[in-house]
Amino acid sequence: MKIVAVIPARLNASRFPGKLLQPLGDAPVIVQTYKAALKTQLFDQVWVATDSDAIEELILGVGGKVFRSQKEHSCGSDRIAEAVADLDAELIINVQGDEPFIDTQSLTQLIQVFQGDLNSSIDMASLMIPITDPEEIQNPNAVKVIVDRKNFALYFSRAALPFVRRPENATTVYRHIGIYAFRKATLMAFASSAPTPLEEAEQIECIRHLEYGKKIKMVQTDNQTIGIDTPEDLLRAQKIWSHSSDTP
Repeated sequence: MKIVAVIPARLNASRFPGKLLQPLGDAPVIVQTYKAALKTQLFDQVWVATDSDAIEELILGVGGKVFRSQKEHSCGSDRIAEAVADLDAELIINVQGDEPFIDTQSLTQLIQVFQGDLNSSIDMASLMIPITDPEEIQNPNAVKVIVDRKNFALYFSRAALPFVRRPENATTVYRHIGIYAFRKATLMAFASSAPTPLEEAEQIECIRHLEYGKKIKMVQTDNQTIGIDTPEDLLRAQKIWSHSSDTP
């Protein structure tokens, strides 16, 4: 199975413009994410898909592969679909540009979903992690996901999900980690489909798959990643990065 990772890297993110160029350790966020993807050694190729001269220059400067977007895109998956249209690959991994703490174990678990899917019944897979912090559960920047008994996604939301009416019925709350694994055909079909009402209401791209009846297998991870959505997230990431660098 040929596996390609693509990192969508839009310069002017709506919530934190220019975040991918912010320093993290000895390099910008986007460079650290690219290096982390390479370090896993799970992929036949790793690409960065961007609309930015600055990001292109940074990735080329470390010997990376860059696809320069020719179209305007509303979400990362659309940008990736343009980048891989002519690539020979069976599985596409969408590694978000603001996820520099990705780890080999979690990505391996995603890939294994498809290696074990002999009937090709799973269209895509993604990651989730249990959360208990009430502030994080209420935070709209932390996307929550609910799943069925087989860990297929039922819905994603920026609201606290699920709503627990009775404390004695409390259940596990999962935060969605925005790293996706697609069969290439699924990704191309996504990019050719129109945005859907719930996707646009929540501003969560993977809801489009659910609204079109696709299955998303969720894989639980215990790796505490930090998606850098706000300046506060960046400060937290910088502290953790500095601490990990100081650890022998």
